[in-house]
Amino acid sequence: MLVKFKFYNNIMNERDSAQAADLLNLCRTELAKRIVGQQAMIDGLLAALIAGGHILLEGVPGLAKTMAVKSLADITGLLFKRIQFTPDLLPADLTGTLIWEQGSGTFSVRKGPVFANVILADEINRAPAKVQSALLEAMQEAQVTIGENSYVLPEPFFVLATQNPIEHEGTYALPEAELDRFLLKLLVTYPSPDEEIRILKQAAPIAAAGQDKNAAIHAAGAVPLRPVLGREALGFFRAAAEAVRVDEGIERYIVSAVTATRPPAAIHTTGAAGAEGIYRYISFGASPRGTIALHRIARIMALFDGRSFVTPDDVKAAAYPVLRHRIVLSYEAEADGLDADTVISRLLAFVPQP
Repeated sequence: MLVKFKFYNNIMNERDSAQAADLLNLCRTELAKRIVGQQAMIDGLLAALIAGGHILLEGVPGLAKTMAVKSLADITGLLFKRIQFTPDLLPADLTGTLIWEQGSGTFSVRKGPVFANVILADEINRAPAKVQSALLEAMQEAQVTIGENSYVLPEPFFVLATQNPIEHEGTYALPEAELDRFLLKLLVTYPSPDEEIRILKQAAPIAAAGQDKNAAIHAAGAVPLRPVLGREALGFFRAAAEAVRVDEGIERYIVSAVTATRPPAAIHTTGAAGAEGIYRYISFGASPRGTIALHRIARIMALFDGRSFVTPDDVKAAAYPVLRHRIVLSYEAEADGLDADTVISRLLAFVPQP
């Protein structure tokens, strides 16, 4: 049964804050039945779902990326579809196609797996550009064009794409236009030794290995989850996030943080004096879509922290998942061994706080 929540006011009060904390704890508790640790990933998934954005998950194989996405779909009770991206995949395999009906002498529409609420685009960088681009219209406009007609996708519509950062042979890098459609890029890291011991204890026993077709699935993956984040609860979370206050000084700080990623005029528009040296590592900065994303995620992070207002620390914390895939680094950055997070950290050090 879905857990019901109601937002009472346009301004956050103690009752609303308590309800948000209870709902967040419910979601974390349910996901923890299958996912050990990975708190940053789990909070990022929940934040993007509330914000109505898409997520790019990056991590080496075996870190429960697919299980996390499937588990997220289970606690929402929404329709889930998994698409395995391969080099021979065609755009019609995602969106659907027109089928000739011999009896009626007309074409009928056969909708593809993209017509679902939660889409797992597994190993998205293994498909060529024409397949990746088939998701652009879906991700930005929540619709798909098949033949001469456009078809609206279910609401909510949420794409979670995974990619492996260590394999480059047989892969196709995502174009910047598509990367910008992802609200967040989350980095999935290795578990701690204590967490890995818990994972070890949850693994399926050896005796089950040859007994049935589901034996390959970890025991944790079979744990049923309650749909605690249904449409009503999701609507409550969105209303609560909308009520989080953002002062004008924080809004200017958000704009300054994003503008600081755009060389070379950023130095003059943000007042980031002394930051000139960092811009040799940046080819292109984030677009205004990044500004909107940073504003949304900062509010949700404040909500998760039990506050009705955004602080500069919320903005800083949100800047990494929001901006790391929107900054195009130069060859000099690669030569010096700098990644996007390091560049973002240096930029934030120069942007004046309110």
